[in-house]
Amino acid sequence: MIMKKLLLLMTLILFISFSKSDSISLAEDDLSQVQKTERTSFVVKGNCKMCKKRIEKAALSLKGVKMATWDIPSNMIDVIYDNKKLELNDIHNKIASVGHDTDEAKASEDVYDELPMCCQYRNGSPH
Repeated sequence: MIMKKLLLLMTLILFISFSKSDSISLAEDDLSQVQKTERTSFVVKGNCKMCKKRIEKAALSLKGVKMATWDIPSNMIDVIYDNKKLELNDIHNKIASVGHDTDEAKASEDVYDELPMCCQYRNGSPH
């Protein structure tokens, strides 16, 4: 009877120790997943809701961008992205490729000129 209790106790101790090590490794996996993402904000020139849709769509089209929200009044975009999949400069370049200047990348004249009049911010008259 004592042997059965001792065996049961040892089994229970082993079970608990393995359970804790699994939860620790899961926590480490979660931590490494969190560390892969970065949050940043930067200026993107634009004027209106059409600009907002175009800017956010461009950023979100990149594999690795988790969230992109552009604020019209401040012209600031808030981005969360996976820095293992792309660099911040990739986001700047993608946004510039659809006609919107950022701190780091300028839209080409050809692309900018194709923007609707309400979205053309270089003339100094935001809507």
